[in-house]
Amino acid sequence: MKKKEFDVIVFGASSFVGQILVQYLWKRHGLNGEIKWAIAGRDADKLAVLKNRLGEQARELPTILANAGKETDLRNLCAKTRVVVSTVGPYALYGSDLVKVCAETGTDYCDLTGEVQWIARMIEAHEDTAKQSGARIVHCCGFDSIPSDLGVLFLQKAASVQYGEPCQQIRMRVRKLKGEFSGGTVASMINVTREVAADRSLAKKLANPYLISPARLAARQPNVSFAEFDPVAKSWLAPFVMAGINTRVVHRSNALQNYGYGKEFKYDEAMMTGNGFKGRMTAMGLASGMAGFLIGAALPPTRWVLEKFVVPKPGEGPSETSQQRGSYDLRFYGTTSKGNTLTAKVTGDMDPGYGSTGKMLGEAAVCLALDIQNHAGGFWTPASLMGEQLISRLQQHAGLTFELLQN
Repeated sequence: MKKKEFDVIVFGASSFVGQILVQYLWKRHGLNGEIKWAIAGRDADKLAVLKNRLGEQARELPTILANAGKETDLRNLCAKTRVVVSTVGPYALYGSDLVKVCAETGTDYCDLTGEVQWIARMIEAHEDTAKQSGARIVHCCGFDSIPSDLGVLFLQKAASVQYGEPCQQIRMRVRKLKGEFSGGTVASMINVTREVAADRSLAKKLANPYLISPARLAARQPNVSFAEFDPVAKSWLAPFVMAGINTRVVHRSNALQNYGYGKEFKYDEAMMTGNGFKGRMTAMGLASGMAGFLIGAALPPTRWVLEKFVVPKPGEGPSETSQQRGSYDLRFYGTTSKGNTLTAKVTGDMDPGYGSTGKMLGEAAVCLALDIQNHAGGFWTPASLMGEQLISRLQQHAGLTFELLQN
Protein backbone atom coordinates (compact mmCIF):
# COMPACT_ATOMS: atom_id res chain seq x y z
CA MET A 1 0.00 0.00 0.00
CA LYS A 2 1.23 3.49 -0.88
CA LYS A 3 2.44 5.41 2.18
CA LYS A 4 0.13 8.28 3.08
CA GLU A 5 1.20 11.72 4.28
CA PHE A 6 -0.88 11.51 7.46
CA ASP A 7 -2.09 8.82 9.84
CA VAL A 8 -5.23 10.77 10.79
CA ILE A 9 -7.10 13.79 9.44
CA VAL A 10 -9.81 15.38 11.60
CA PHE A 11 -12.57 16.53 9.24
CA GLY A 12 -14.94 19.11 10.73
CA ALA A 13 -12.25 20.31 13.11
CA SER A 14 -13.95 23.64 13.85
CA SER A 15 -17.26 22.06 14.92
CA PHE A 16 -17.89 22.01 18.67
CA VAL A 17 -16.96 18.36 19.19
CA GLY A 18 -14.31 18.71 16.48
CA GLN A 19 -12.57 21.35 18.58
CA ILE A 20 -12.71 19.10 21.65
CA LEU A 21 -11.23 16.26 19.60
CA VAL A 22 -8.45 18.47 18.18
CA GLN A 23 -7.57 19.81 21.63
CA TYR A 24 -7.38 16.26 22.95
CA LEU A 25 -5.16 15.03 20.10
CA TRP A 26 -2.95 18.10 20.50
CA LYS A 27 -2.43 17.40 24.21
CA ARG A 28 -1.80 13.70 23.52
CA HIS A 29 0.36 13.94 20.42
CA GLY A 30 1.32 17.52 19.57
CA LEU A 31 3.35 17.80 16.38
CA ASN A 32 5.72 14.91 17.03
CA GLY A 33 3.73 12.32 18.93
CA GLU A 34 2.48 8.81 18.19
CA ILE A 35 0.71 9.91 15.01
CA LYS A 36 1.19 12.35 12.17
CA TRP A 37 -2.07 14.23 11.82
CA ALA A 38 -3.82 17.22 10.31
CA ILE A 39 -7.06 19.17 10.63
CA ALA A 40 -9.55 19.87 7.86
CA GLY A 41 -12.69 21.90 7.28
CA ARG A 42 -14.29 24.34 4.92
CA ASP A 43 -13.60 27.60 6.79
CA ALA A 44 -9.95 28.70 6.83
CA ASP A 45 -10.61 31.48 9.36
CA LYS A 46 -12.24 29.13 11.88
CA LEU A 47 -9.38 26.64 11.53
CA ALA A 48 -6.87 29.45 12.11
CA VAL A 49 -8.72 30.55 15.26
CA LEU A 50 -8.67 26.96 16.51
CA LYS A 51 -4.91 26.67 15.95
CA ASN A 52 -4.28 30.00 17.70
CA ARG A 53 -6.22 28.72 20.69
CA LEU A 54 -3.94 25.68 20.87
CA GLY A 55 -0.82 27.84 21.15
CA GLU A 56 2.22 29.04 19.24
CA GLN A 57 3.48 25.61 18.18
CA ALA A 58 0.12 24.68 16.68
CA ARG A 59 0.71 27.10 13.82
CA GLU A 60 2.72 24.25 12.28
CA LEU A 61 -0.22 21.83 12.50
CA PRO A 62 -1.11 20.96 8.88
CA THR A 63 -4.43 22.36 7.67
CA ILE A 64 -6.50 21.24 4.68
CA LEU A 65 -9.52 23.03 3.25
CA ALA A 66 -12.34 20.68 2.27
CA ASN A 67 -16.09 20.94 1.80
CA ALA A 68 -18.34 17.98 2.67
CA GLY A 69 -20.35 18.61 -0.49
CA LYS A 70 -17.42 18.58 -2.93
CA GLU A 71 -16.27 15.11 -3.93
CA THR A 72 -12.95 16.39 -5.31
CA ASP A 73 -12.14 17.84 -1.87
CA LEU A 74 -13.02 14.56 -0.18
CA ARG A 75 -10.89 12.54 -2.60
CA ASN A 76 -8.00 14.89 -1.88
CA LEU A 77 -8.43 14.21 1.85
CA CYS A 78 -8.47 10.46 1.34
CA ALA A 79 -5.36 10.61 -0.85
CA LYS A 80 -3.44 12.16 2.04
CA THR A 81 -4.41 10.00 5.03
CA ARG A 82 -4.89 6.49 6.32
CA VAL A 83 -7.84 7.47 8.56
CA VAL A 84 -10.46 10.19 8.26
CA VAL A 85 -12.27 10.95 11.52
CA SER A 86 -15.37 13.04 10.88
CA THR A 87 -17.43 15.26 13.19
CA VAL A 88 -19.51 16.76 10.35
CA GLY A 89 -23.12 16.02 11.22
CA PRO A 90 -25.99 15.37 11.17
CA TYR A 91 -24.39 12.67 9.09
CA ALA A 92 -27.59 11.82 7.23
CA LEU A 93 -27.46 15.37 5.85
CA TYR A 94 -23.73 15.93 5.40
CA GLY A 95 -21.85 12.65 5.78
CA SER A 96 -22.84 10.30 2.95
CA ASP A 97 -20.40 11.51 0.30
CA LEU A 98 -17.40 11.09 2.60
CA VAL A 99 -18.34 7.51 3.49
CA LYS A 100 -18.74 6.75 -0.23
CA VAL A 101 -15.32 8.19 -1.09
CA CYS A 102 -13.60 6.42 1.82
CA ALA A 103 -15.14 3.10 0.75
CA GLU A 104 -14.04 3.63 -2.85
CA THR A 105 -10.47 4.71 -2.03
CA GLY A 106 -9.71 2.17 0.70
CA THR A 107 -9.44 4.88 3.37
CA ASP A 108 -10.31 3.97 6.95
CA TYR A 109 -13.02 6.07 8.57
CA CYS A 110 -14.64 6.65 11.96
CA ASP A 111 -17.29 9.04 13.29
CA LEU A 112 -19.64 9.68 16.19
CA THR A 113 -23.00 9.26 14.49
CA GLY A 114 -25.98 7.81 16.28
CA GLU A 115 -28.23 7.85 13.20
CA VAL A 116 -29.09 4.19 12.78
CA GLN A 117 -31.26 4.74 9.70
CA TRP A 118 -28.33 6.43 7.94
CA ILE A 119 -25.89 3.70 8.99
CA ALA A 120 -28.24 1.11 7.47
CA ARG A 121 -28.26 3.03 4.19
CA MET A 122 -24.47 3.35 4.16
CA ILE A 123 -24.00 -0.39 4.78
CA GLU A 124 -26.41 -1.28 2.00
CA ALA A 125 -24.84 1.15 -0.46
CA HIS A 126 -21.12 0.77 0.26
CA GLU A 127 -20.28 -2.39 2.22
CA ASP A 128 -19.33 -4.43 -0.85
CA THR A 129 -17.14 -1.58 -2.10
CA ALA A 130 -15.39 -1.25 1.28
CA LYS A 131 -14.71 -4.98 1.38
CA GLN A 132 -13.11 -4.80 -2.07
CA SER A 133 -11.03 -1.68 -1.37
CA GLY A 134 -10.01 -2.65 2.17
CA ALA A 135 -11.58 0.41 3.81
CA ARG A 136 -12.60 -0.16 7.44
CA ILE A 137 -15.66 2.00 8.17
CA VAL A 138 -16.49 2.34 11.88
CA HIS A 139 -19.53 4.38 12.90
CA CYS A 140 -20.64 5.20 16.47
CA CYS A 141 -17.28 5.94 18.10
CA GLY A 142 -18.60 8.39 20.71
CA PHE A 143 -20.81 7.95 23.78
CA ASP A 144 -23.08 6.19 21.36
CA SER A 145 -21.95 3.50 21.22
CA ILE A 146 -18.45 2.83 22.57
CA PRO A 147 -19.28 2.36 26.30
CA SER A 148 -22.19 0.03 25.49
CA ASP A 149 -20.46 -1.91 22.73
CA LEU A 150 -17.19 -2.37 24.60
CA GLY A 151 -18.93 -2.86 27.95
CA VAL A 152 -20.79 -5.86 26.52
CA LEU A 153 -17.58 -7.20 24.98
CA PHE A 154 -15.76 -6.79 28.30
CA LEU A 155 -18.46 -8.67 30.23
CA GLN A 156 -18.68 -11.43 27.60
CA LYS A 157 -14.92 -12.00 27.73
CA ALA A 158 -15.14 -12.30 31.51
CA ALA A 159 -18.07 -14.72 31.31
CA SER A 160 -16.20 -16.97 28.88
CA VAL A 161 -13.18 -17.07 31.19
CA GLN A 162 -15.16 -17.55 34.40
CA TYR A 163 -17.97 -19.83 33.22
CA GLY A 164 -16.85 -21.16 29.85
CA GLU A 165 -19.84 -19.63 28.05
CA PRO A 166 -21.06 -16.14 27.14
CA CYS A 167 -23.95 -14.34 28.77
CA GLN A 168 -27.23 -15.17 27.07
CA GLN A 169 -28.72 -11.90 28.29
CA ILE A 170 -27.16 -8.58 29.31
CA ARG A 171 -29.05 -5.65 30.76
CA MET A 172 -27.26 -2.28 30.61
CA ARG A 173 -28.47 0.17 33.23
CA VAL A 174 -27.41 3.81 33.38
CA ARG A 175 -26.70 4.39 37.07
CA LYS A 176 -25.42 7.95 36.68
CA LEU A 177 -25.38 10.36 33.75
CA LYS A 178 -24.17 13.89 34.39
CA GLY A 179 -23.81 16.18 31.41
CA GLU A 180 -25.58 18.36 28.88
CA PHE A 181 -27.55 17.03 25.93
CA SER A 182 -25.57 17.38 22.70
CA GLY A 183 -26.96 19.83 20.15
CA GLY A 184 -25.73 17.57 17.37
CA THR A 185 -27.54 14.59 18.88
CA VAL A 186 -30.78 16.57 19.12
CA ALA A 187 -30.41 17.77 15.53
CA SER A 188 -29.94 14.17 14.40
CA MET A 189 -33.02 13.03 16.34
CA ILE A 190 -35.13 15.79 14.82
CA ASN A 191 -33.87 14.90 11.36
CA VAL A 192 -35.00 11.29 11.94
CA THR A 193 -38.52 12.52 12.70
CA ARG A 194 -38.47 14.41 9.39
CA GLU A 195 -37.39 11.27 7.56
CA VAL A 196 -40.14 9.22 9.22
CA ALA A 197 -42.72 11.85 8.24
CA ALA A 198 -41.56 11.60 4.63
CA ASP A 199 -41.36 7.78 4.62
CA ARG A 200 -43.74 6.01 6.99
CA SER A 201 -42.09 2.63 6.33
CA LEU A 202 -38.98 3.92 8.13
CA ALA A 203 -40.74 3.73 11.51
CA LYS A 204 -41.07 -0.05 11.15
CA LYS A 205 -37.41 -0.36 10.15
CA LEU A 206 -36.28 1.68 13.15
CA ALA A 207 -38.18 -0.70 15.45
CA ASN A 208 -36.14 -3.66 14.17
CA PRO A 209 -33.36 -4.46 16.69
CA TYR A 210 -31.40 -6.15 13.89
CA LEU A 211 -31.68 -3.21 11.47
CA ILE A 212 -27.92 -2.98 10.87
CA SER A 213 -27.15 -6.67 11.43
CA PRO A 214 -26.44 -8.99 8.47
CA ALA A 215 -29.50 -11.09 9.33
CA ARG A 216 -32.57 -10.84 11.52
CA LEU A 217 -32.54 -13.45 14.27
CA ALA A 218 -35.50 -15.15 15.90
CA ALA A 219 -34.70 -13.98 19.44
CA ARG A 220 -37.22 -11.36 20.53
CA GLN A 221 -35.46 -8.44 22.17
CA PRO A 222 -36.61 -6.76 25.39
CA ASN A 223 -37.21 -3.02 25.25
CA VAL A 224 -37.88 -0.61 28.11
CA SER A 225 -40.46 1.81 26.69
CA PHE A 226 -42.27 2.81 29.89
CA ALA A 227 -41.52 3.06 33.59
CA GLU A 228 -40.95 -0.39 35.08
CA PHE A 229 -39.18 -1.99 38.03
CA ASP A 230 -36.06 -4.09 37.45
CA PRO A 231 -35.52 -6.72 40.19
CA VAL A 232 -31.97 -7.36 38.95
CA ALA A 233 -30.82 -3.74 39.29
CA LYS A 234 -33.22 -3.22 42.22
CA SER A 235 -34.37 0.05 40.70
CA TRP A 236 -37.17 1.66 38.75
CA LEU A 237 -36.31 2.18 35.10
CA ALA A 238 -37.01 4.80 32.47
CA PRO A 239 -36.29 4.55 28.73
CA PHE A 240 -32.74 5.51 27.74
CA VAL A 241 -32.57 7.84 24.76
CA MET A 242 -29.47 6.15 23.30
CA ALA A 243 -30.85 2.60 23.50
CA GLY A 244 -32.18 2.73 19.95
CA ILE A 245 -28.70 3.02 18.48
CA ASN A 246 -26.62 1.23 21.14
CA THR A 247 -28.63 -1.99 21.05
CA ARG A 248 -28.41 -2.15 17.25
CA VAL A 249 -24.63 -1.69 17.34
CA VAL A 250 -24.25 -4.43 19.98
CA HIS A 251 -26.26 -6.88 17.87
CA ARG A 252 -24.14 -6.07 14.80
CA SER A 253 -21.01 -6.67 16.89
CA ASN A 254 -22.36 -10.08 17.85
CA ALA A 255 -22.97 -10.98 14.21
CA LEU A 256 -19.56 -9.72 13.04
CA GLN A 257 -17.88 -11.85 15.71
CA ASN A 258 -19.52 -14.99 14.31
CA TYR A 259 -22.27 -14.76 16.91
CA GLY A 260 -19.83 -15.12 19.77
CA TYR A 261 -22.57 -14.01 22.17
CA GLY A 262 -24.93 -16.64 20.73
CA LYS A 263 -27.88 -16.39 18.36
CA GLU A 264 -30.28 -16.26 21.32
CA PHE A 265 -28.46 -13.29 22.88
CA LYS A 266 -30.71 -10.60 24.35
CA TYR A 267 -29.72 -7.06 25.21
CA ASP A 268 -31.50 -3.92 26.37
CA GLU A 269 -30.71 -0.58 27.98
CA ALA A 270 -32.52 1.70 30.44
CA MET A 271 -32.00 4.51 32.97
CA MET A 272 -32.02 3.68 36.69
CA THR A 273 -34.10 6.14 38.73
CA GLY A 274 -33.93 4.56 42.19
CA ASN A 275 -36.36 2.47 44.20
CA GLY A 276 -39.45 3.36 46.15
CA PHE A 277 -42.06 5.98 45.36
CA LYS A 278 -39.56 8.67 44.31
CA GLY A 279 -37.84 6.30 41.89
CA ARG A 280 -41.17 5.33 40.37
CA MET A 281 -42.29 8.95 39.93
CA THR A 282 -38.94 9.91 38.40
CA ALA A 283 -39.14 7.00 35.95
CA MET A 284 -42.68 7.96 34.96
CA GLY A 285 -41.66 11.59 34.50
CA LEU A 286 -38.67 10.72 32.31
CA ALA A 287 -40.70 8.30 30.21
CA SER A 288 -43.43 10.91 29.70
CA GLY A 289 -40.88 13.61 28.91
CA MET A 290 -39.17 11.49 26.27
CA ALA A 291 -42.49 10.57 24.68
CA GLY A 292 -43.51 14.23 24.67
CA PHE A 293 -40.27 15.30 23.01
CA LEU A 294 -40.61 12.69 20.27
CA ILE A 295 -44.23 13.65 19.61
CA GLY A 296 -43.28 17.32 19.55
CA ALA A 297 -40.37 16.69 17.19
CA ALA A 298 -42.66 14.80 14.82
CA LEU A 299 -45.10 17.71 14.39
CA PRO A 300 -43.87 20.61 12.20
CA PRO A 301 -45.18 23.49 14.41
CA THR A 302 -43.79 22.13 17.69
CA ARG A 303 -40.64 20.94 15.93
CA TRP A 304 -40.02 24.54 14.88
CA VAL A 305 -40.50 25.76 18.47
CA LEU A 306 -38.12 23.08 19.80
CA GLU A 307 -35.43 23.96 17.27
CA LYS A 308 -35.84 27.71 17.70
CA PHE A 309 -36.17 28.11 21.45
CA VAL A 310 -35.67 24.89 23.43
CA VAL A 311 -32.93 22.51 22.32
CA PRO A 312 -29.22 23.39 21.95
CA LYS A 313 -28.14 24.11 18.41
CA PRO A 314 -25.43 22.13 16.61
CA GLY A 315 -22.13 23.88 17.27
CA GLU A 316 -23.18 24.95 20.76
CA GLY A 317 -22.10 23.23 23.93
CA PRO A 318 -20.92 23.50 27.52
CA SER A 319 -17.76 25.21 28.72
CA GLU A 320 -14.66 23.15 29.41
CA THR A 321 -15.34 23.55 33.14
CA SER A 322 -18.85 22.15 32.71
CA GLN A 323 -17.49 19.25 30.66
CA GLN A 324 -15.03 18.46 33.45
CA ARG A 325 -17.90 18.28 35.95
CA GLY A 326 -19.70 15.66 33.88
CA SER A 327 -19.39 11.88 34.26
CA TYR A 328 -21.26 8.61 33.79
CA ASP A 329 -21.59 5.20 35.40
CA LEU A 330 -23.03 2.29 33.43
CA ARG A 331 -23.80 -1.16 34.87
CA PHE A 332 -23.98 -4.36 32.82
CA TYR A 333 -25.89 -7.25 34.40
CA GLY A 334 -25.18 -10.53 32.62
CA THR A 335 -26.76 -13.99 32.92
CA THR A 336 -25.51 -17.14 31.19
CA SER A 337 -27.72 -19.93 29.85
CA LYS A 338 -26.96 -21.92 33.02
CA GLY A 339 -28.05 -19.09 35.30
CA ASN A 340 -24.61 -17.81 36.31
CA THR A 341 -24.43 -14.04 36.78
CA LEU A 342 -21.79 -11.36 36.36
CA THR A 343 -21.83 -7.58 36.67
CA ALA A 344 -19.53 -5.05 35.03
CA LYS A 345 -19.13 -1.33 35.54
CA VAL A 346 -18.05 1.18 32.88
CA THR A 347 -17.39 4.78 33.88
CA GLY A 348 -16.27 7.97 32.17
CA ASP A 349 -14.73 11.05 33.77
CA MET A 350 -16.26 13.85 31.66
CA ASP A 351 -19.52 15.02 30.11
CA PRO A 352 -20.56 11.99 28.02
CA GLY A 353 -21.76 13.85 24.93
CA TYR A 354 -18.85 16.27 24.68
CA GLY A 355 -15.59 15.85 26.60
CA SER A 356 -15.72 12.07 26.90
CA THR A 357 -16.98 11.63 23.35
CA GLY A 358 -14.07 13.71 22.02
CA LYS A 359 -11.57 11.53 23.84
CA MET A 360 -13.22 8.27 22.78
CA LEU A 361 -13.35 9.35 19.15
CA GLY A 362 -9.70 10.39 19.26
CA GLU A 363 -8.53 7.09 20.67
CA ALA A 364 -10.67 5.18 18.17
CA ALA A 365 -9.03 7.06 15.29
CA VAL A 366 -5.52 6.43 16.61
CA CYS A 367 -6.31 2.77 17.33
CA LEU A 368 -7.65 2.38 13.80
CA ALA A 369 -4.53 3.99 12.34
CA LEU A 370 -1.88 2.22 14.41
CA ASP A 371 -3.22 -0.95 16.02
CA ILE A 372 -5.55 -2.51 13.45
CA GLN A 373 -3.42 -3.73 10.56
CA ASN A 374 -4.71 -7.09 9.35
CA HIS A 375 -8.49 -6.80 9.46
CA ALA A 376 -10.42 -6.87 6.20
CA GLY A 377 -12.37 -3.97 4.81
CA GLY A 378 -16.06 -3.52 5.55
CA PHE A 379 -18.45 -1.82 7.94
CA TRP A 380 -17.30 -2.73 11.44
CA THR A 381 -18.26 -1.77 14.98
CA PRO A 382 -15.89 -0.60 17.74
CA ALA A 383 -16.09 -3.97 19.53
CA SER A 384 -15.78 -6.19 16.46
CA LEU A 385 -12.79 -4.35 14.97
CA MET A 386 -10.86 -2.67 17.80
CA GLY A 387 -12.12 -4.56 20.85
CA GLU A 388 -9.68 -5.03 23.69
CA GLN A 389 -7.03 -2.85 22.04
CA LEU A 390 -9.41 0.09 22.19
CA ILE A 391 -10.45 -0.76 25.76
CA SER A 392 -6.78 -0.58 26.73
CA ARG A 393 -6.32 2.81 25.05
CA LEU A 394 -9.47 4.22 26.64
CA GLN A 395 -8.40 3.14 30.12
CA GLN A 396 -4.85 4.42 29.70
CA HIS A 397 -5.64 7.77 28.11
CA ALA A 398 -9.33 8.69 27.89
CA GLY A 399 -10.58 8.47 31.48
CA LEU A 400 -12.76 5.37 31.06
CA THR A 401 -12.75 2.40 33.43
CA PHE A 402 -13.93 -1.16 32.78
CA GLU A 403 -14.36 -3.17 35.97
CA LEU A 404 -15.84 -6.54 36.90
CA LEU A 405 -17.87 -6.28 40.13
CA GLN A 406 -18.49 -8.87 42.79
CA ASN A 407 -22.07 -10.15 42.64
